[in-house]
Amino acid sequence: MADHLQKKEKIRVTGHVAEVRGIFHIKLSWTDESGKRCRKSISTRLAIKGNTKRADDMLRKVRMEQEEIVNLEKGKTRLEEWLFADFMEEWLDAIRPEVKLTTFGGYQMNVQKSIVPYFREKCILLQRLTAEDINAFYADHLKRVKAMTVHKFHANISKALKYAVEKDYIPHTVMGKVKRPKPDRFTGKFLKQSETVDLFEAVKGHKLELGVIFGAFYGLRRSEVIGLRWESINFEANTITIEHTVTIASVDGQKIMVADDTTKTKSSFRTLPLVPAIRTKLLDIQAEQERNRKLCGGTWKSKKKKSQQTLRFTGFDGWRGGLW
Repeated sequence: MADHLQKKEKIRVTGHVAEVRGIFHIKLSWTDESGKRCRKSISTRLAIKGNTKRADDMLRKVRMEQEEIVNLEKGKTRLEEWLFADFMEEWLDAIRPEVKLTTFGGYQMNVQKSIVPYFREKCILLQRLTAEDINAFYADHLKRVKAMTVHKFHANISKALKYAVEKDYIPHTVMGKVKRPKPDRFTGKFLKQSETVDLFEAVKGHKLELGVIFGAFYGLRRSEVIGLRWESINFEANTITIEHTVTIASVDGQKIMVADDTTKTKSSFRTLPLVPAIRTKLLDIQAEQERNRKLCGGTWKSKKKKSQQTLRFTGFDGWRGGLW
């Protein structure tokens, strides 16, 4: 049973023993969810004389049992009335501590901006959700977004309903009957050699120059470019190790910078050759930073060791970091 359906408004059952024609009776009372006063009388079949303690023990036991029954029934009623939209928000809260912040940000955007508004307008209950309901949701959104976006919705709903089954909110998931749309076929586009040369010429001298070169020459993701640190560069072995990323997560309406010593996939952790032209540029940047450090003296602020500093790159999403 869902804890959040019970813990905030638990119904309390009170009681006492009373004499009815020489026999102890247990008198119970409670107020139900609608505010109605409920009462129940149970005979202990114990004579008054010599049975006071036994009657009190029975009272405690019966009161606790009745309280459990009342709250169990209340919980079932609440669960039967639970909107699927409200459940999806509950699922978000439940998984928040268990997933990466960037992952949660994506889930939150999908749930709050697309899934919840649609199903809340339809007033569909969790326990009455059908495959047809979800297929209709996909069809509605395919009018405005690509199939890959709907695939993300599909992943979120699948995980949420699996969670609902684990929590006994529903007996089974309907996702096995849901028709996931066919993904858009991706066709990669690559710059010709002449176009790459023109690109490098266009950004020459710009503060984004080295970032563009890393992206075009090495094929690094934006998060990998921004996450490059001096410790990633081995000038002796002439290598670059891709092992640190910096991304921007949108969580609770705010953009948060997330630095992580992991890459998107295990295969993304890699070591690349440091070509002479880029090696020379990096050495020039390092020398410039050292001059600035000496010039600024005590005003040069950095909590990290020199080797761990990023390249001080500027330009992606307005974030200042990176080794540039």
